[in-house]
Amino acid sequence: MALDPSIASFIAEAPKAEIHLHLVGSALPAAVALLAERHGSRIVPTDEDAVREYLTFKDFTHFIEVYGAVTSLVTSAQDIVDILDHTSADLGSQNVRYAEMTITPWSHVMHGIPYGDIVDALAEGQRHARDHGVELAWVFDVPGENGASAAEETLGYAVTQAPDGLVGFGLGGMEAEIDRAQFASVFEHAKALGLQSVPHAGEGDGPHSVWAALRSLSADRIGHGVRSIEDPGLVEYLAGEKIPLEICPSSNLRTNIYASIGDHPVKQLMDAGVIVTLNTDDPAMFSTTLTREYELVADTFDLGLDDTARLVRNSIQASFMSEKQHLLRELDIVVRSTVR
Repeated sequence: MALDPSIASFIAEAPKAEIHLHLVGSALPAAVALLAERHGSRIVPTDEDAVREYLTFKDFTHFIEVYGAVTSLVTSAQDIVDILDHTSADLGSQNVRYAEMTITPWSHVMHGIPYGDIVDALAEGQRHARDHGVELAWVFDVPGENGASAAEETLGYAVTQAPDGLVGFGLGGMEAEIDRAQFASVFEHAKALGLQSVPHAGEGDGPHSVWAALRSLSADRIGHGVRSIEDPGLVEYLAGEKIPLEICPSSNLRTNIYASIGDHPVKQLMDAGVIVTLNTDDPAMFSTTLTREYELVADTFDLGLDDTARLVRNSIQASFMSEKQHLLRELDIVVRSTVR
């Protein structure tokens, strides 16, 4: 099945928002090879082609291991600025106008970057992004496998010196056997500060992890959440409570959550009334872009203009952007100008 040219044109021209995007996972293979050479890595290859091979994942656990190894290469503020500059240029070329990028400050501090330098790097990255027509916001992410102490330290960073544009508080890393309840008080405090709760769940673990994110962490959105489809009651709840899912199709394929895009439940979730948003997660690691994610889903499930536009609109509306109406109005103009 070939993607309708009018749908492809719409996807390219539509003003888009991305709300599930990780800093480290945005580093292109060339940048990863450069970081590996710059910091003398004995684990991550220093050759770009070898990096591409290195980023071939066996499963979700292997992905987490590789992600951790690449994270260990980000050891200076300049590393962060370089990644942000390349990523924002790529986003701008796709007409992505707003992005919420997930940062794991605890990990970067553990790898030697003073927290104040991280904040300065994020501010410089925002300035560079605006030159590309992109507004960057931040989600502070807790590496779940490091427990409540890492969560408390991450919250402490937000309390003492929140970077401009900090909008959310998340939970990432391994899902299986990680008790969400241990993070409840930290997330409660984060929400009291005005941050939105955006934990990962329902990716490497089943629907019960989504329920835990909702009940223990008062999730405003769910990172991934695709395995919610395994629990009809959960799907009904998500739809009824209008809790968006940050779905990343290529990510789910590359980490072997699903064997093929045809097996992916994205269309089932849409048809059930769940607010579905499309995202890249780690675009450089998964060899994708936001444009390709829209094209992949639209082509595979034969989406028309209305459904495709609904996905774009969902991401804008589910974002924590302070002013959304200008993008929504611009989107409506592109919809009307698209040949049906």
